[in-house]
Amino acid sequence: MSQHPDFYRTVSLKLSEVLNDIGVNERMILKTRRMVLFSETIISSTDRLLGKNISTYNFGSQSEGSTTIGLHSDSDTLYCDSKLNVIQDWSEWQPGRRNLLMIQDETTSPGYCLLQQLRDDEPLPVPTALLEHEPNRHLTVSRGKVLLKNTCYRNVVAGSVINGPASSTQGSPGFADQDYVPAYHCKSWPAEAWPWLLQQGIGRWPTEDMKRYL
Repeated sequence: MSQHPDFYRTVSLKLSEVLNDIGVNERMILKTRRMVLFSETIISSTDRLLGKNISTYNFGSQSEGSTTIGLHSDSDTLYCDSKLNVIQDWSEWQPGRRNLLMIQDETTSPGYCLLQQLRDDEPLPVPTALLEHEPNRHLTVSRGKVLLKNTCYRNVVAGSVINGPASSTQGSPGFADQDYVPAYHCKSWPAEAWPWLLQQGIGRWPTEDMKRYL
């Protein structure tokens, strides 16, 4: 049967008909994407009106429009705090801001880093002596440096499951499960991601125009 020249075309057309019947079509996918993006805008605008410099981003199958009601897909939400200035080089340090220096060494896994707390009056590290006698819920001393804890800004809700800085909560009836991840802005392109800009993707995707936009 599968050797018939029209087999895969016929199966594809029938599958498209079934998916269309349950609402998985281009129109509904685009509508779902617009709905999720609109939700991002509402939440981010509300936070800014309340004086919070936070941007909200939704990721995963919900924002892609690639899920259906019966799959019970969870909602992945990233909260980006713009008050902090994450830098990769000392030249990016800004006075009067809370600056965090990215550190990668033999102890950090690929794609991960440590964030070192810097002074806001001059480009120097915060001395470890400040934390020797008084514990801090946001900072810790390790490797002779004052580092940001990966648990300090996570959204802890009763009954949630904690994975490092992220937390997951089970949805109530009629609502999806939620995954929350805090994040911080870094204005410069991550050094580890530079090779991605230069390599040629399969089928020339992403395009050079897309990479330039990024």
